[in-house]
Amino acid sequence: MNILEKVVLKVLEDQQNIRLIRELLQTLYTSLCTLVQRVGKSVLVGNINMWVYRMETILHWQQQLNSIQITRPAFQGLTLTDLPLCLQLNIMQRLSDGRDLVSLGQVAPDLHVLSEDRLLWKKLCQYHFSERQIRKRLILSDKGQLDWKKMYFKLVRCYPRKEQYGDTLQLCRHCHILSWKGTDHPCTANNPESCSVSLSPQDFINLFKF
Repeated sequence: MNILEKVVLKVLEDQQNIRLIRELLQTLYTSLCTLVQRVGKSVLVGNINMWVYRMETILHWQQQLNSIQITRPAFQGLTLTDLPLCLQLNIMQRLSDGRDLVSLGQVAPDLHVLSEDRLLWKKLCQYHFSERQIRKRLILSDKGQLDWKKMYFKLVRCYPRKEQYGDTLQLCRHCHILSWKGTDHPCTANNPESCSVSLSPQDFINLFKF
C-alpha cells in the first residue's frame, strides 16, 4: 500500500500514465472485494476491518485520479493539427492502443476523421493479433467492408494484445548476465549483440522458477 501511495502521488504530480494506474487500482480493488467477501476462507492476513480501510483508501485514490485536470503548457507554435495530414496519420500509426486513437479523435473534428481511417485500424489489428485470430472475428460494415475498428475491440476482448515496453532487460546467453537495453556489459563473446535476448516482465519472473 505504501508503494501504491507513492505511485499514485507521482501520477498526480506528473499527470502521466493515468489510465494505467487506474486499471491497476481497479484490478486490485476487484480482487480485494472477492477476498473480503470470503472472510474466513481467504488468504488475507490481518484484521478484516484493516482490509476494508485499505479498500476505502484505494477508492479515494481512484477519485483523485478521476478528478485530474490535464493542464496545457503555455505554448506558442505549431500544434498537431497544424501538421500536414500525412504526418498526423503517421503519428497516429505509432499508437499501439486503440483507446488512445479514440481519445485522440475526440480532440478535434479533423483528428476524428483521421482516427476512423480503415487502414489505421487494420494495421493495429495485424500488429497485435495473428491472421488466424483475425479470421475468427471478422465483422462487416453496412457497406460490406471489413470493419477493422470494431474487429480490434472484439479481438481485444478475446485475445491478449502484443506486449510493449519502453525499456526492457536483456539476458546475455553467453555470460548469463542481465543488463538494461542500451547498456553494455563486459561480454567475452565474439559477437555480443547476437547473444542478447529481450526479457518481458513475465520472462524475468520465470527465471526464478525452479
